[in-house]
Amino acid sequence: MSSPEHVAIIMDGNGRWGIKKKKSRNFGHSQGVKTVEKIIEEAIFNKVNYLTLYTFSTENWKRPKKEITFLIYLLEKYIDQKLDKFIKKNIKLKILGNINKFPSSLKSKLLNAEKLTKKKDKIQVNIALNYGSKEEIIYSVKKLINSSISINEKNISKCLYTKNIPDPEIMIRTGDRHRLSNFLLWQASYSEIFFVKKLWPDFTKKDFRKIILRFKRMRRNFGGLK
Repeated sequence: MSSPEHVAIIMDGNGRWGIKKKKSRNFGHSQGVKTVEKIIEEAIFNKVNYLTLYTFSTENWKRPKKEITFLIYLLEKYIDQKLDKFIKKNIKLKILGNINKFPSSLKSKLLNAEKLTKKKDKIQVNIALNYGSKEEIIYSVKKLINSSISINEKNISKCLYTKNIPDPEIMIRTGDRHRLSNFLLWQASYSEIFFVKKLWPDFTKKDFRKIILRFKRMRRNFGGLK
């Protein structure tokens, strides 16, 4: 089997990693950004066309205000520092989710990053921000109703944030938690799910590569028993 076209990742465990190192949850989030860089490189090496990263969920607003403020700062810093690199490396950035709740400065930088990388085609990195799958499905159905378009599987898919993006063949969750946490529920209906014990900052290129190799050895069946 060839490499997956689309890999989605729930990057869980940053805060717990920071506490485990006798530092702060925010320290763990900072280290998690470094892992993002490594995994993007490995995804490119393995010829993955789409990489979707669950970065900030609709439920994350329930976290302490100081942590939310830091996460927003970290996102802005990441765009400021990495945008030129993405452009040079031919990486396209796509935002999935409703970013209107974020500060205007971050929203502006995200939209600008999308615009400047729109024609890049080495890999498309989808950053899920203020993303919740149930909210996304409701948004899609309402859009169809308002447009008087038939509500069916094909049309719902066309109105999701992931329009024109293939469903992920692989879903990875780090942090030793075995749930999808409202992430790509519609799109992951036939994804191969890999739960990893390691916390996100400890997840390595080698770990990613092993999952890709396991996937390639699989015989995938869709519906029915074999």
